[in-house]
Amino acid sequence: MACYLGIDIGGTKSHAMLADEDGRVLGFSAGGPGNHESVGYDGLHAVIRAITGRALGEAGLRREDIVGAGFGIAGYDWPSERTPTLEAIAGLGFECPVEVVNDTVIGLLAGASEGWGVAVVAGTGENCWGRDRRGRIGRVTGKGPAMGENGGAGTIVAKAVQAVSKAWSRRGPPTALSAMLLKITGAGDMDQLLEGLALGWYPVDADSARQVVRAAEDGDTIAREILEWSGDELAGLAIGVIRQLDLEDEAFELVLVGSVFRSSAILVERMRTSVLDTAPGAKFVPLTAPPVIGGVLLGMEAAGSPGRKIRDRLIQNTVELV
Repeated sequence: MACYLGIDIGGTKSHAMLADEDGRVLGFSAGGPGNHESVGYDGLHAVIRAITGRALGEAGLRREDIVGAGFGIAGYDWPSERTPTLEAIAGLGFECPVEVVNDTVIGLLAGASEGWGVAVVAGTGENCWGRDRRGRIGRVTGKGPAMGENGGAGTIVAKAVQAVSKAWSRRGPPTALSAMLLKITGAGDMDQLLEGLALGWYPVDADSARQVVRAAEDGDTIAREILEWSGDELAGLAIGVIRQLDLEDEAFELVLVGSVFRSSAILVERMRTSVLDTAPGAKFVPLTAPPVIGGVLLGMEAAGSPGRKIRDRLIQNTVELV
């Protein structure tokens, strides 16, 4: 039975999905991280092998039944990474056409009704890629604060720590974020908290961004300013890609991918206002379906099949899977 394979490789989890040309889901599997920057190309190969094997087993199909495969891979950012990425995939013995893109792109394919537009990712980190109706690509580096790309949960928490440090040293106003970090870390007082943060006793991870959102919703001015800053930063990523693709005067979909967008209306509204100043035709579309369906659509595209016609059906069939 002919089928298409979609793969979504992330920094914390990965998914594989098999679907037929009518949009029926035949097999689905989840696995661990596959970003080569953290697990290497051998690790990337291993997670693809594992999740593909489980999806095929669930579907009762063989690798030879796959007629097109699309891979969205976190950490695949530059042309120099294409050869080792394809080599990691080639070791699995696929005989079908294969396409590989950054994982942000399959979020765009999953979320944009026509398969083009701009996608902004805000999870632990942040990224932004776009594709115009002619297939031209726009993008940022995906390398985060080192490249001036901010707005994900990691940078929200970093800004919160800075605000607490400023409050402690009287360089900034008091904030409810101080009590938040005391509770998260278990520090006995503010002096112990700042000592522990400075010396690495209290690693504060991106999950704490939810507490920043809660503090903002409870009325803390500093927390709200951080979320508004994040919205501006994410808008900046989108605006850069919009300019690269000359979309300022176009009507297009801007797909929001990731947990940060789902958690903070304050951030999304600030981002919306900023983007619309540059591109008033942008339509904000939250991605509610799993991005891996974009991998399936990419696999169909690689095989020369018009996958857009089954996008809505795939969404209906997969929205409860992840």
